[in-house]
Amino acid sequence: MRTIQYNNKNLIPSKVICVGRNYVEHIKELNNETPDSMVLFNKPNSAITDELRYIQENCRFEGEICFLIENKQIEGIGFGFDLTKAEIQNKMKKKGLPWERAKGFDGSAVLSPFVKFQGDIETIEMKLFINGHLAQHANYDLMIYKPDKILSEIQTFMSLEDGDIIMSGTPKGVATYKRNDVFLAVLYVNNKIILKEEFIVH
Repeated sequence: MRTIQYNNKNLIPSKVICVGRNYVEHIKELNNETPDSMVLFNKPNSAITDELRYIQENCRFEGEICFLIENKQIEGIGFGFDLTKAEIQNKMKKKGLPWERAKGFDGSAVLSPFVKFQGDIETIEMKLFINGHLAQHANYDLMIYKPDKILSEIQTFMSLEDGDIIMSGTPKGVATYKRNDVFLAVLYVNNKIILKEEFIVH
């Protein structure tokens, strides 16, 4: 089973729960409809990795603030890439079919180590740089659905197990990437850097 790192320990998430279309500007950039309710989908444990690999020409990176769950609450915070095979997803969407082939493939949930969450949830912020240039920016205010709402909505139909990961959605700025690209993800709480993680595409 694939693991994630939290406080220098390895944990095994049973699943990764992802929020789709949680940022207005991202919905616009992909010409998607604004949903009437929260869009949720899962990535299996086999999707988890800590290495960012080149998948194919039309594979998109989507940077996200991620939460580690314990006792059905947010215990830790980290960064993740929701890798997406864009061409396949577009075909699935047109036919009204599930997204797993585009979203749940092996290596599609690229996760940083997680750190204990401490501070005001309303101050969370993420910046993602690619080759030194700011590519994506996310924060609490830009989220359509806030973390507490995401937690409660998931638990209306699905159990959250200790070690599960929630990927809270991606802001605008998604794009394809290539080998040797260098990504730097920075997370802030209370205006202080709590995590910096570099990913070099192999």
